Amino acid sequence: MEVILLERVAKLGAMGEVVKVKDGFARNFLLRQGKALRATDANRTKFERDRASLEARNAERRAAAGEEAKSLDGKSFTLIRQAGESGQLYGSVSPRDIAEAASAVGVAVDRNHIQLQSPIKTIGVYKVTVSPHPEVEVTVTVNVARSAEEAAAQARGEDLSGPVSDRAEIRAAAEALFEQEAGEDDDR
Repeated sequence: MEVILLERVAKLGAMGEVVKVKDGFARNFLLRQGKALRATDANRTKFERDRASLEARNAERRAAAGEEAKSLDGKSFTLIRQAGESGQLYGSVSPRDIAEAASAVGVAVDRNHIQLQSPIKTIGVYKVTVSPHPEVEVTVTVNVARSAEEAAAQARGEDLSGPVSDRAEIRAAAEALFEQEAGEDDDR
């Protein structure tokens, strides 16, 4: 089915372009969300007649999204979740969880604006793209940890994804090394 795009759609086209898409995508998403019109002669003339108002509305939305993006740019959100010893979560972190974490610190984010390819299923620090408008994107950091202490350690750059026993052995070896070096410095 051929449709006329009423706004920019990622990986499809810009406003005013006539594109060919699958019927189901057009009926179930583009037409229903008001992002496109069927490419008939009547709709083409209607689009050309209303083009200026559509472009003005798009500019307003882009400006509002730009303000939202400024409030989000560089933000970091910490999510505390239960996880196994290997770092595997007992659930997952979805866009809804990230939107709730953002609203908890006073930044309003719609969960539909959060671009996750798949849910987050292990502890760690992740870069997540938030797109409040098709032409505006911003990256935020999501820190998923078992506790606030682990979140602080991950923020410093420590890798906590392995088993706890391995990390304890590494930490003990590092402390022994530092104590040994400190003892050598005292002898001098």
